[in-house]
Amino acid sequence: MDFNQLYERKGIDFGDMEIRPFLLGLLSAFDNKYQACADRFFEEITWKQFFAIICINLCKVPPTLNELSDIMGSSHQNVKQILLKLEKAGFVTMIQDEKDKRKQRIVLTKQCMAFCEKHDEGSKQVIERIYEGITDEDIFATIKTIFMMEHNLSQL
Repeated sequence: MDFNQLYERKGIDFGDMEIRPFLLGLLSAFDNKYQACADRFFEEITWKQFFAIICINLCKVPPTLNELSDIMGSSHQNVKQILLKLEKAGFVTMIQDEKDKRKQRIVLTKQCMAFCEKHDEGSKQVIERIYEGITDEDIFATIKTIFMMEHNLSQL
């Protein structure tokens, strides 16, 4: 496949690059570009901080640091740094687990919920623009592929 035709970038020649390494590179480049765009959109916090908020919000029970690290696919140390900044900004608080006093659970604050509500409509608009011209079928195929890649990665 000629990636130069699909992905026009001046000064770059993909040559006969194999499809698998190309996809990994493309995913990494997309992640970087999306993060930069989201960092501009959320002036108060970074994309990684907002992603942590999304992940916390997905949990039925406030997560522990280890649980959140697993959900985010990031190291304990990186997630701890993100949480410290969110705590300092008043977006999360740590509470002691009722059953196991050694554990702390991460809870979103009212300030955080107000922030999310304030940015909800704008976030939806950005997401719609990102997926413009892409069918649900293509999105599902991409999700399936990435889930399979993630599973294979966890086996390494």
